Amino acid sequence: MIVVTGSLKRRMAAWLLVTVIGLGALLMIEAWVSSRQAADRAFDAQLEAAALSISEAVQWQDGRPEVVIPVSALQILATSSQERVFYAVLDSQERRLSSNWEVTIPQALRDSVRKAPLETALHTAYGELRVYGREVSAPGWVSQGPVQVWVGHTLGGRQTLALTLFKQAVSRFLAMVLLAGVLMALTIRVALMPLRRLRHQLRLREADDMRPLDAEVPKEMHELVQTLDQLFTRQREGREVLLRFTADASHQLKTPLAGLQTISELALRSSDPGQWRAALEEVHGSAERTSRLAGQLLSLARLRHLDDAPQRQRVELCGLVRDVALEWAGRDEANRHDLGLDTLPTQPLWVEAEAWALRELIGNVIDNALRYTPAGSSITLGLRREENEGCLTIRDDGPGVPEEQLERLCRPFERLGRQGTEGSGLGMAIVDSIARRLGGHLKVANLSPSGLVVELRLRLAEEEAS
Repeated sequence: MIVVTGSLKRRMAAWLLVTVIGLGALLMIEAWVSSRQAADRAFDAQLEAAALSISEAVQWQDGRPEVVIPVSALQILATSSQERVFYAVLDSQERRLSSNWEVTIPQALRDSVRKAPLETALHTAYGELRVYGREVSAPGWVSQGPVQVWVGHTLGGRQTLALTLFKQAVSRFLAMVLLAGVLMALTIRVALMPLRRLRHQLRLREADDMRPLDAEVPKEMHELVQTLDQLFTRQREGREVLLRFTADASHQLKTPLAGLQTISELALRSSDPGQWRAALEEVHGSAERTSRLAGQLLSLARLRHLDDAPQRQRVELCGLVRDVALEWAGRDEANRHDLGLDTLPTQPLWVEAEAWALRELIGNVIDNALRYTPAGSSITLGLRREENEGCLTIRDDGPGVPEEQLERLCRPFERLGRQGTEGSGLGMAIVDSIARRLGGHLKVANLSPSGLVVELRLRLAEEEAS
């Protein structure tokens, strides 16, 4: 039963969407971090430029540094975000020479600036600032000393710039996702085009068209096409076997029916009751053979075309073989032969099988042996255990079968040149079909110096095998 579990297109699109969302989340994180870093670099460069401008404005008068904040420095610090700007100039005794905020610079930062310029965040009562500090030596006419220059501003401008850059990145990403979605839909459609062509080709085929497929497919579909070709090949072979079987069956049925017609026509032309009786006996015998042939045809057809799984049950082989041997020994057909039974195992052998199928298999092998061996021949049923298998054998001391014809023995209507006998050529075909149905292994071999053995191996039931 075919169960539709969704659309292949939707499944591919869903996986691609999950992939895009995952990669998009990583890209958005990277874009936000990159935007923050770009904004920090831009505004830190402004702070550094403003600090350099203020450093160049430091002058010494009467041994004291004097600072006049240049307009250019304030212009550098001014931004469109109207954030608050901080600057301070400290002398060597850390006294304020000039400042616009009462912001305390921690001692640790002042000590660090003596070694190298510093950019850092500073938490104040006015909020968080980004500050830049550097120490310069201002030359004077009498003396010179170090001066620390500190500049800073609030973070509004940085955040605005980072958000602007992030929005631009997001808009570009969404545009690319939209374009990728369109291209993805086209790609999926183009990728599935060979599958649609193959479906169209199969839909247009006639029911009896089992030729190999003629289609150009990508590498990923090659195995599927090969599997379909193998399926068509098996169907074609099965159809040929069925047609051949039907033709052979028709021929086999036509021969006795033609004989019946001939005998009845001759009897109708005669007025002798003796000839009528002889004709009736011939008709009866021919009808009996035809009925048996029809029964075997039905059995073979049922076994080869039975869709249901075998209804297996636990069967004890020793008792079944004994019962079948006794049943056939009491029939008239066995009167001219020595039908016997070997010593059976003392322990029961259990198998999972169908009792009727095993009986029919053994019966057909015995029937074949009775029909194709001379009168007085011995036919012996045997049973033994070999590891986890039960081995059933039926052997005779007849003429056997030529080695080159052994593999043809199980084909329908195959009588191996023995058309003079009453057999139909279906017995061993039925045996082979039953063995396949039961999952057993069938082997047919000649005996030395003469004779034939049919061996069937069946796996013992779990408890028995252990």
